[in-house]
Amino acid sequence: MRRRNQVRPVKLRIKKIRPGDILCFVTQRNEYARLPYFLQHYRKLGINHFLFVDNASDDESAAFLKAQPDVSLWRATASYKAARFGMDWLNWLLFRHGSGHWCLTVDPDELLVYPHWETRPLQALTDWLDAGGQKSFPAMLLDMYPRGRIGDEPYRAGQNPLDIAHYFDPANYMIHKNGQYGNLWIQGGPRARSFFGRTPELAPALNKVPLIRWQRRYAYISSTHMALPRGLNLVYDENGGERISGALLHTKFLSTFIEKSSEEMERGEHYANSQEYRAYSAGLQDNMTLFNAESRSYEDWQQLQDLGLISQGNWA
Repeated sequence: MRRRNQVRPVKLRIKKIRPGDILCFVTQRNEYARLPYFLQHYRKLGINHFLFVDNASDDESAAFLKAQPDVSLWRATASYKAARFGMDWLNWLLFRHGSGHWCLTVDPDELLVYPHWETRPLQALTDWLDAGGQKSFPAMLLDMYPRGRIGDEPYRAGQNPLDIAHYFDPANYMIHKNGQYGNLWIQGGPRARSFFGRTPELAPALNKVPLIRWQRRYAYISSTHMALPRGLNLVYDENGGERISGALLHTKFLSTFIEKSSEEMERGEHYANSQEYRAYSAGLQDNMTLFNAESRSYEDWQQLQDLGLISQGNWA
């Protein structure tokens, strides 16, 4: 609430939001190349309106977003790190505009997939969740990467990032329960084995709760890894059954990432003094490839379910 004045309106179209609309909340900086496909993907899923906070971009991204008819745009020039990595800005917008709506909070390099997503829009999923009294929906962050070196194939604006980064780790994941907030904490995958091999406990968290039927008393704590009240994090079955879940296909590792990692390391605006980006930078200097003998090429949601990475639960 104290940081709400850091978020300044640029182009607002919030009067277009109608009851029942599904909203998408995003913070971005210099992501112009990703934005055309990002919007295409989520429009196809059924997002009705996008609420973006631009963190002092100096590329074409802000101008591009300003021109989109289903985007409301704010700008924040204050410290991303001091705003709890942009979460304070999005919590404020969720508080002001998200109450009563199903709200999806994602990054520009995250593409949500879920059981039957190719044939059933988000509205079908949220209607089913409403009918079952479920207020939140989880999605594991699944790191995607190319077969060769990260910079070998240039990424073009508007291109489907999965055309390049379509491999993932089918296993190699660690999971435990967070005793304080009740969420499951997942680590592992290519970032853990390639960048945090000696310190796997420091590897990035892969658990997220990106889709919530929002109320004003709700708030995200740390990115979308966990939320308050704690009941929003109880998205799993502790009695041996399965509950529905999806995946966020994380397309960070494209050619654009090389320049991005260097910039973010110098800015020092990410978690733990950008420790993650320092690990990336060291690895990229050695022309690292994430692909290995166990890598799988992404096919569809059924493949992810067969591997135990997502579940349709009883949503047949």
